[in-house]
Amino acid sequence: MFLFSAIAIFCFGLVFGSFLNVCIHRIPREQSVVWPGSACPTCREEIRFYDNVPMFSWLVLRGRCRNCKAPISPRYLLVELLTGVLFLFCFLEFGLSLSTLKYCVFCFLIVGLVFIDAEWKLLPDQLTLTGLVVGIAFSIIVPVNDFLAQILPTHMDMSVGGNCWRLVSLGDSVLGAVVGASFIYGVGEIYLRARGVQGMGFGDVKLMAMVGAFLGTRLTVVTLFGASLVGSLFGLTAVLNVWCIRTRRRVERNHEPFAVARRRAWHSASLVYRFYQIPFGVFLGSVALIALFFGNALLRRYWSLYG
Repeated sequence: MFLFSAIAIFCFGLVFGSFLNVCIHRIPREQSVVWPGSACPTCREEIRFYDNVPMFSWLVLRGRCRNCKAPISPRYLLVELLTGVLFLFCFLEFGLSLSTLKYCVFCFLIVGLVFIDAEWKLLPDQLTLTGLVVGIAFSIIVPVNDFLAQILPTHMDMSVGGNCWRLVSLGDSVLGAVVGASFIYGVGEIYLRARGVQGMGFGDVKLMAMVGAFLGTRLTVVTLFGASLVGSLFGLTAVLNVWCIRTRRRVERNHEPFAVARRRAWHSASLVYRFYQIPFGVFLGSVALIALFFGNALLRRYWSLYG
């Protein structure tokens, strides 16, 4: 029964990943995700049902349209497989429970937002605001992040008849949403006033509100810290990479002295740092998934160092 359930959950993930590919392609273009049916992005030929089997059709067709032979992005395969694996992880972590349903919904939303932000630098309200409402609603029927088990007395009734935990869980969900959104909004305002350019969009604010609603306050803080660290490292790496490439290009093409080339190349790299729009939602969403599965263990490990 366990093996059958695991396979079924994985297959459900593949199916929802296939639908998620439709959302990723159409939502930024303001198209309906329901009608018309799936079609090849190149020749617009409608995809037959036997060519629309999640994961397997892409592999059988070797990533090409059956009609026009145009390549189909590996993103379609990656999204389906990733969604299936995340659904499976949720089942392995939480079993056959409402928690699994809750966090499968969370993973579905996060994967969609990460891929849309990576391609379009956009975090659609259809996913973020819907996720915020769903996350808060789930907190009434599923304790947020098992928060209650750590702060409530062991004798407190956690059954259907005991409703005190619902208020605590709802409060943690709302507080997590407020903390996540407020932090991102505050950082964006500080960056705007300091450098005169927009540092954070409202899409990131809504994304962190959604993350906070699902994960609660504690894992929201973990997500913010981890994403800030990863995003900073990415930005620094990008600037250094541009600096090295342009320095080498100036030396080879313009025959400039190395010191001069390095100084002028740094000016170009600093412009990249100032004006390049980093899709920060990618880091927020990715770290939120890590926090979901490993955040509590990391926190316990961290606090044990001071125990």
